[in-house]
Amino acid sequence: MDPEFADLIPLFVGEARGRTERLAELAGRLELDPQAAAEARRELHTLKGAGRMLRLAPLAELCHAAEDALQAVRPGSGRLLTRVVDRLAAMVDAVGRGETPAPPADLGALLALQPPEPAAAASEVAATPPPVAAEPAARRTVGGELRLEPAAVDAMADRATRLRILALGAEQFVRRVGELAALAEGAAREGEPARVLAVLASTLHRLAAEMDAGQKRLHRSAEEQLEALLALQVQPLRGFLLSLARHARELAASLGREVDVDLHGEDTRLDRRIVLELEDALLHLIRNAVDHGIEPPAKRQEKGKPRGGRIRIEAAAAGSRVRLAITDDGAGIDPARVCEAAIAGGFIDAKAAEALSREDALRLLFTPGLSTRGAVSELSGRGVGLDVVATAAARVGGEAVIRSEAGRGTTVEVEVPVARRGEEVLLVRTGALRLALPAAAVRRVDRLPAAQVIERDGRCLARMGERLIPFVPLQRFSGGEAGGEQLLIQGEHAGQNLALAVDAVEGGEEVLVRPLAAAAAAGQTFDGVALLASGQPVGVLSLKALARAELGLGRGAAPPRAASRPLRVLLVDDSLVTREMERRLLEDSGFDVVGAGDAAEALAQLGEGGFDCLVTDVEMPGMNGFELVRHLRAISSLAQLPVVVVSTRDRPEDRLAGLEAGADAYLTKQGLDATELASLLRRLGGR
Repeated sequence: MDPEFADLIPLFVGEARGRTERLAELAGRLELDPQAAAEARRELHTLKGAGRMLRLAPLAELCHAAEDALQAVRPGSGRLLTRVVDRLAAMVDAVGRGETPAPPADLGALLALQPPEPAAAASEVAATPPPVAAEPAARRTVGGELRLEPAAVDAMADRATRLRILALGAEQFVRRVGELAALAEGAAREGEPARVLAVLASTLHRLAAEMDAGQKRLHRSAEEQLEALLALQVQPLRGFLLSLARHARELAASLGREVDVDLHGEDTRLDRRIVLELEDALLHLIRNAVDHGIEPPAKRQEKGKPRGGRIRIEAAAAGSRVRLAITDDGAGIDPARVCEAAIAGGFIDAKAAEALSREDALRLLFTPGLSTRGAVSELSGRGVGLDVVATAAARVGGEAVIRSEAGRGTTVEVEVPVARRGEEVLLVRTGALRLALPAAAVRRVDRLPAAQVIERDGRCLARMGERLIPFVPLQRFSGGEAGGEQLLIQGEHAGQNLALAVDAVEGGEEVLVRPLAAAAAAGQTFDGVALLASGQPVGVLSLKALARAELGLGRGAAPPRAASRPLRVLLVDDSLVTREMERRLLEDSGFDVVGAGDAAEALAQLGEGGFDCLVTDVEMPGMNGFELVRHLRAISSLAQLPVVVVSTRDRPEDRLAGLEAGADAYLTKQGLDATELASLLRRLGGR
């Protein structure tokens, strides 16, 4: 690729992807509509010219050969064009990565109306499918593209300006409240404050009315801006579905399978951020459908099926939600075999398995850690990783379901919101700890008196009427001890019923959840951190972690821990006085503490090893505390070291900055409680 045209490559890639998407759409009606054939040749011709201009000879040659092959449309021309589009898309991806696309070595077979069938290997009739090969082509992130109209950008800029003006207007209210506070202080010193109090009351009433009106204007403007931005984020799924179809065909070819892919609902619109969240999960479903669902050609013929399998990828709008479904006509899943695998893995007992309906048995496949391949070799193996699909759906406020019939095929359906707004969470409290739980997973909340709690073999059960419900006592889960009357929250995640006990439920709130750094989520207990309307950051509990905890409660009590050494803490603060005070607090709580005056000294101490936790200030000479945390997260040997920031900075944005840098917790020096700090360090240090 000529470096002279490097600045034109992004323009070419954007245009070429649009044209390959159009060609993929035309392939489906090529043999029925003469106009479709003419348009396909025209698209190929235009793409050929652009390729030649950028001296991308292999791409231009393929377009030219395909254009010639489609001069006369015959049976099989649609499949020919589909194969060409897959190869062109791979070439365009290579150009986007800065690589020169290689010419197709199999040009004759690629352009044949009926390409030779793959040789049937002996492994095709074996009980177990061949191992999955590496993905034949690097995939691109379709959801990463965003196309903006200039008029839409102008409108957003105008609304943003209006929001700023409204925010500046709020400063006047702050100033006036300050003036009233000063007036009240003066009234307190007067002998007859009644007159001033009357003025204060009148002014406050008037100010409250003005603030209410201003707040409504601000809220309305914010909603308008949000809706405008969401409208830009919501884009057609065509490119994403086409990339899934191409992945299915390429994977099938690498495995010696024959697969036709049907697409439906390409014009369905979905928030591109949700597409990005679901991309890996849906690719996993495609791999499952091809590798574990569609049988090898010889085996399909033995069963009386056509040699080639069929996969249907469908998107459909349903009100404010979108339903994505991947269906194959392969081997299907036997629910009885799923139950056998779940019993063998200790996820459920035989008696409970007998009571499961067909649908409930299939839902077990979403259980974290359940694998059917090792337990039953004839099963299709869909249990491997399906919890990832359910988790991805739940993360964007959706859910996943699975339907299957042995010998007839399987459908996995993911339903998600059209657009990603703030996430609804339920705020809960356990002890002094305030946490958030995704509201989509919650089904009901009940009072749980201590008399209704039963502990059996290390497992906590709640007696609710005639039922015994296993639950996670959140205080114990977070390092404390449960006791007294609690609230039992019941819900569902990944097809599994969940229950947890908390001290209090404080209500729901819409928040924006930001993911933590990979190393920052202590034991993966949290999916992210959310900033409440009050400005306080809270951790958002991981439903996956809670599911694993509940499953673990049924495996018997953990053996008692042997006596261990004190936790060793590195304390970093440039103030000798502050460092000494914190050192005494921690040593009085039983910790082994080593001090460091700045980040450089801390790194030198850490190089010698042996620390269980790090406590650091923010403001320090040289590297500050946030930079120190980010530096540690980039060092593989220290990436998992628990870090607590203790600072005089108490603004919400400072707390959020600390957590985003990778700290496990953020405390302020003004309200530092020795017991809270000690409990936090023990929990983070695994004690």
